[in-house]
Amino acid sequence: MIPDVPTAPAWTFRNHWMAQVAGHAQQRPEATALRHRGVDTSWAQLHERSLRVAGALRRRGVQAGDRVLLLTLNHSEFVEAVLAINSLGAIATPVNFRLAPAEVKYIVEDSGATVLLVDPMLAPLASAVVGMGAPLSTLVVFGEAEGFESYATLVDEQGPIELDDVAEDETALIIYTSGTTGHPKGAMLSHRNMQLQGLTCIRAMDMNDESDIGFLTAPFFHIAGLGSMVANLAVGIPTVIHPLGAFDPAEVVDAWEKERATIVFNVPQQWQAICALPGIKERDLALRIISWGAAPATDTVLRAMADCFPNAMNVAVFGQTETSPITCVLRGEDSLRKLGSVGLPIPTIQYRVVDELMNDVPRGEVGEIVYRGPTVTRGYWNKPAETAAAFAGGWFHSGDLVKQDEDGFVWVVDRKKDMIITGGENVYCAEVENAIAEHPDVLEVAIIGQADDKWGEIPVAIVAPRPGAEVTLEALTEFLDGRLARYKFPKELRTMELLPRNAGGKVLKTALRQDG
Repeated sequence: MIPDVPTAPAWTFRNHWMAQVAGHAQQRPEATALRHRGVDTSWAQLHERSLRVAGALRRRGVQAGDRVLLLTLNHSEFVEAVLAINSLGAIATPVNFRLAPAEVKYIVEDSGATVLLVDPMLAPLASAVVGMGAPLSTLVVFGEAEGFESYATLVDEQGPIELDDVAEDETALIIYTSGTTGHPKGAMLSHRNMQLQGLTCIRAMDMNDESDIGFLTAPFFHIAGLGSMVANLAVGIPTVIHPLGAFDPAEVVDAWEKERATIVFNVPQQWQAICALPGIKERDLALRIISWGAAPATDTVLRAMADCFPNAMNVAVFGQTETSPITCVLRGEDSLRKLGSVGLPIPTIQYRVVDELMNDVPRGEVGEIVYRGPTVTRGYWNKPAETAAAFAGGWFHSGDLVKQDEDGFVWVVDRKKDMIITGGENVYCAEVENAIAEHPDVLEVAIIGQADDKWGEIPVAIVAPRPGAEVTLEALTEFLDGRLARYKFPKELRTMELLPRNAGGKVLKTALRQDG
């Protein structure tokens, strides 16, 4: 028999970011939680403002389970709004602001949302979506825009509400996949998913120092945004939110130096630009952890990171939206010894490497990595068939082709859908891309398959040469001789100034195939 205990609000026993922020607001009310463009938000302010906004949204009809869209850049009010939405048991749904109106309309209709929070510069996009018939009835702007209600009104109209009891297995976020194949799918991520993601980051980054300062450049509509921040909210360290826009490596490094950032994350393309900055090795930086993910990194980029930041621990994180996102981590002590690996699977996830029939493959052989565990999505919003397919055989199918070495480290061979079969031989695009990226005249490269009457498919190289350089198929063939089996060589070459990428840094191979 459990003895009676004094009644306490149920949410105080929960492990989610609303309760964590409330705890920090009580224990360190004046300490900085967020900083954006030099303006600090304390833990007490973050807690109170989010509960004010929650009350305002409730008065506008938002209830538990409702989806609320956020079409915004990165700023502190985004975090407030997510906390407010989740405080009602509603689901925050960030939207990629680079989408076209028809694409945003699809997400509005697929999610069933009727409430949208938007930045002033994106208000015309929201208006265009409404004009196309999207059923949005409540439009709130973080600033001022004609025909939109001001977010400041939501903050100021009434005092904070008491937190609702929201269970950890309730959906906190719907993050739409990047849409590299067909319409995007909304991955449902629960509070438990995100808290286990936070634990993964805490373990991987050795986050036991309250003097750490997190620095965020990833967009919040991408899982790398909130996925990078969830550990900061749990531990109670400040997060510097860097303004979004065209990536300026010099501006980012200046901000690192000014803010004394210790934990940073960038996609490989950004690290490449940062490492190429003149004088980067002489900068007065406080970096403790330099991490990367969201797209493959070539050996060239990884060596440059090690050379430029020898005193920082390089942590590679690998995963995908549907896994909150991290599934594998390569920590600093292994980054050179296992150069090119994405590391070891995290302890909080179950995994297998399987063939097409769901049989485990021996270490050293290529198979698809599949997952189970508390960081895995509960499925895709409003898409039961796609969810069933993703969980065929009772495991979540990542679509990543990998192999494990004798120590259990995972090496990504390719995305399953990008494998090329030429003359009966499998060609894994990532392997060829990694080899071509070593060429001194190549800035970036992607390999795609092209139908061929003789071979079935042939590899085609899409190359962005370095400024002032020229790359030819003959030069690549000569360069690859001895590096790869000849059947893996690209049979055609196309050049362009820069490869198209989505906001997460991934090359849009569907666009490259269409251009061909």
